Amino acid sequence: MSMNRGVVYVGHGKVEVQSIDFPKLTTPLGKSAEHGVILKVLSTNICGSDQHMVRGRTTAPTGLVLGHEITGEVLEAGRDVETLKEGDIVSVPFNVACGRCPLCKEQQTGVCLNVNPARAGGAYGYVDMGGWIGGQAEYVMVPYADFNLLKFPDRAQAIEKIADLTCLSDILPTGYHGAITAGVGPGSTVYVAGAGPVGLAAAASARLLGAAVVIVGDVNPARLVHAGAVGFETVDLSKDATLAEQVAAILGTSEVDCAIDAVGFEARGHGHEGAQREAPATVLNSLMEITKPAGRIGIPGLYITDDPGGVDKAAKSGSLSIRLGLGWAKSHSFFTGQTPVMKYNRALMQAILWDKIKIADVVGVQIISLDDATRGYAEFDSGVPKKFVIDPHKQLGHIQAPRANGSTEAAIS
Repeated sequence: MSMNRGVVYVGHGKVEVQSIDFPKLTTPLGKSAEHGVILKVLSTNICGSDQHMVRGRTTAPTGLVLGHEITGEVLEAGRDVETLKEGDIVSVPFNVACGRCPLCKEQQTGVCLNVNPARAGGAYGYVDMGGWIGGQAEYVMVPYADFNLLKFPDRAQAIEKIADLTCLSDILPTGYHGAITAGVGPGSTVYVAGAGPVGLAAAASARLLGAAVVIVGDVNPARLVHAGAVGFETVDLSKDATLAEQVAAILGTSEVDCAIDAVGFEARGHGHEGAQREAPATVLNSLMEITKPAGRIGIPGLYITDDPGGVDKAAKSGSLSIRLGLGWAKSHSFFTGQTPVMKYNRALMQAILWDKIKIADVVGVQIISLDDATRGYAEFDSGVPKKFVIDPHKQLGHIQAPRANGSTEAAIS
């Protein structure tokens, strides 16, 4: 078996499905990786982080095979793999982690010290994250498999719930991490900036954690309609009413207990005029305004060190005009960085398997073929309220894509 195809970044705004090398049990540096496995990819998702690269907002090189949200079936296990076997269905955390360094042992797998020679932290198919081949492909290699992979307990159940379980590789743990680090708990009032998949996953996580009210804000009306349909309060930041005014109209007070930034560095301004312009510090500054004194702000939204498309010289190097004085005066706590997926994915798997969270409904999963990946990227970039999940081998035709009203539609398109 030597054939493989994957989604490749070919230039500003463009991806193509191309023939790529079949994976081998070797690292990007050419070292043997008998601790790894080769997976037949069952589902692999298009992420907003991928879109940053495709838009030319990072230093990603052309030819990069994309994809860090992977669920797969073990096709081949290296001789050092002890707990996995051919046929196992597994979720792949987007973090590449060795399981051996001090930070991995502290469950800080987002900043593993051994998988990226350039800096702490590795990921599949992502710029400056160690050169690991992405998983928007038919087959992919995963290293340190015994440590990294989450095995699903029942194969048939995993296939049945794949539309939900596919979210365990990134967006559900990332949203949950945002909620946990923001201090969400029973009875909390929570504001989530961003109604994209991560924002909705954060909102769903806040609800799972017992929040009393979850408010989602965005400038995209279609995404706000969807957020409202799946049970969240919404605020339209393209309106001239301020965020604080709109929050007060819902809660009777202009401050929330907890806030989550699920937007990141490509944020837009607020108000009718502001929403037309990029203003990368807008979200963080607005969250400080509406978060109560001594409150916490979780920041799973992506911020980067090099942005060729930044709106000014400062933004190009990741420098933002943040009102740190306001956050200091209100004794806010800020939590940033890549989500350590393994800290949460097993518990969230159980929540899915026992029907405590319907994450595919919340984020609008739509399953597409690998050949439709370019269309999926284009539609996602247009701001549709969907989470595109690629089915490389056309094995998931039985899955029904959820709608906000609880009905279903054919998933493969």
